[in-house]
Amino acid sequence: MKPRDPGEIALLLLGVDTGGTFTDFVYYADGQLRMHKVLSSPEAPERAILQGIADLSIPLNGLHIIHGSTVATNAVLQGKGVKTVFVTNRGFKDMLTIGRQARRQLYELQPIYVDPPVASDYCLETGGRLSAEGELLEPLDENDLASLVTRIDQIRPEAVAINLLFSYLRPELEKRIADVLPKHLFVSCSSSVLPEYKEYERGMATWLNAWVGPLVQGYLERLENHVSPASLAVMQSSAGTISAKQASKLAVNMLLSGPAGGLKAAQFIGKQIEQDKLITFDMGGTSTDVALINREIQLTTEGHIAGYPVAVPMVDMHTIGAGGGSLAYIDSAGLLHVGPESAGASPGPACYGLGGNQPTVTDANLILGRIQPDAFLGGAMTLNLEASRQVMKNIAKLLDCSIEQAAEGIVNIANEHMIRALRVISLQRGVDPRDYILMSFGGAGGLHVCALADAMQMKQAIVPVLGGVLSALGMLVTPPSRQYSQTVTQLLTKLTHEKIKVLFGVLAERGRQELLQEGICQADIVTKYSMDCRYLGQSYYLNVNYEMDDQDFSICQQAFHHSHKQTYGHDLDEPVELVNVRVSVTGPVADMHLAQRKNCFAEVKANSGRVKNEHGNLLVQRNEMAVGQHLQGPLLILEPVATTYIAPEWSCALDEVGNLILSNP
Repeated sequence: MKPRDPGEIALLLLGVDTGGTFTDFVYYADGQLRMHKVLSSPEAPERAILQGIADLSIPLNGLHIIHGSTVATNAVLQGKGVKTVFVTNRGFKDMLTIGRQARRQLYELQPIYVDPPVASDYCLETGGRLSAEGELLEPLDENDLASLVTRIDQIRPEAVAINLLFSYLRPELEKRIADVLPKHLFVSCSSSVLPEYKEYERGMATWLNAWVGPLVQGYLERLENHVSPASLAVMQSSAGTISAKQASKLAVNMLLSGPAGGLKAAQFIGKQIEQDKLITFDMGGTSTDVALINREIQLTTEGHIAGYPVAVPMVDMHTIGAGGGSLAYIDSAGLLHVGPESAGASPGPACYGLGGNQPTVTDANLILGRIQPDAFLGGAMTLNLEASRQVMKNIAKLLDCSIEQAAEGIVNIANEHMIRALRVISLQRGVDPRDYILMSFGGAGGLHVCALADAMQMKQAIVPVLGGVLSALGMLVTPPSRQYSQTVTQLLTKLTHEKIKVLFGVLAERGRQELLQEGICQADIVTKYSMDCRYLGQSYYLNVNYEMDDQDFSICQQAFHHSHKQTYGHDLDEPVELVNVRVSVTGPVADMHLAQRKNCFAEVKANSGRVKNEHGNLLVQRNEMAVGQHLQGPLLILEPVATTYIAPEWSCALDEVGNLILSNP
């Protein structure tokens, strides 16, 4: 794969988001957008991608693909990483097992045993111990290296994670170990993956990177070969893209690859319609992601995946196991549950006719008349209503109610799961959701948007254009970027501008060099600097921006005091300590704009909406709606990649670019 010429933005762009149930495509060529969906192929995700490219008849010459991948995410969630050895200093082999000694359930007297991340036999100890100041306390000699190689040869792993204490101060010790290991092994060094303090979090990130790295590397290599001569980039969890070749070494940075695309598209559309306060709700077939955008997408270094802490930068969102494919069941006490288990793409919901034998949220919506059986995927796939009713009979019988009542109960429980998630990212953080607009997307999002907005007392919602494939659209409006950090740990009053400039300069140059390798022009690279600060004695920090032109740190200190008061309700007259420096290096993005709609269907629309389904919902094709035309619920807005259910008390109108604006006065 040849890199693009410096400064060149490809004119043929394909955004691909691989989800648990569907793989979504948005193709941009000659100023026009096309969208498509195919069923995912979890056992070989590239197969669904190749099918979508063939369905859309996309030429590979001159094509740039930006891909949101779930390979790393699914491997972690399913516990299916490769055989991995963990190497650390003597006396610390139980580092990942002990963790922070925090209970998952604080008051559980008989907690369920959870296997440690790495079995004790695969945790190896060696020399090369540093002090917190970088002083060598125990050397790393040739005997240590020879012993490690022997043990690793005996274990025969596929990957090795190296995490020495304070290695971010002197990374050469970890590199010495990596250099003597067999070349066929996938090796991760903590000083490269996450050069920050906190040995447990750094060790977890390094182990996760090694544990799923070979899977990601193999997948990306296969995909690159299949789509050649097209170029391939991958979305990172931090909402920036990276070339596939570089991404294969940083699997831990891809754990929220797909959801990050949805947030970038939501931000993109919000800016175009001048709405910068959004609560996003992305409901797919397997899971639901919720997040808050206040002008900018928020990043966090305190994320979790499958209970594991992930300290690398990622979009700040809350994910739950509730999607269109979430399975409904009755427990031994006779209570109805929905999720987190999902029917996935195979066999999928019962109505898909692929062998599903348990009711799902999609089956429930179909029974309630909120999905048209003959309009699914634009008519390309006909849903089997009778199959949904058959699997719902068991639930209805156990609950002693009608099939419709059982379906409504499933939808209501799924809604409660999602309402709870929305409260986590708004009310529990001191944010009034009524000051925001709910933006709903994902293949199933439009079916639940009105109920969720009502529960959050929000009077307005948006179902954006291309909402059913919005994460794939987000791939096209995301710039290439890198996020780098380095622990410093020093009082601001003892730092000099010259020292900080050197620290920032090293990280910024690393990012610039990587973007230059992707063919990005030097003049198009934007660099931003920030600091993680805390009061002396605190364990946690807050991130504040830093301007390189500042000659002292008074502005940074004032920003930290303000942020602390805003976050915790108070500030302190205490010394401020710098913990980490952070650098964001970003390239250009394709200059895309959503096309203005024409009211060419206005006369047709005057008579549209007359057809109702058997549940009394008006049926309206989204592409036949006129700009500004108001429609009152209950109705279904039909489109090839999604359906939007407008509840009776809600109305909707189409804006100039095709977004559905929902309101409930």
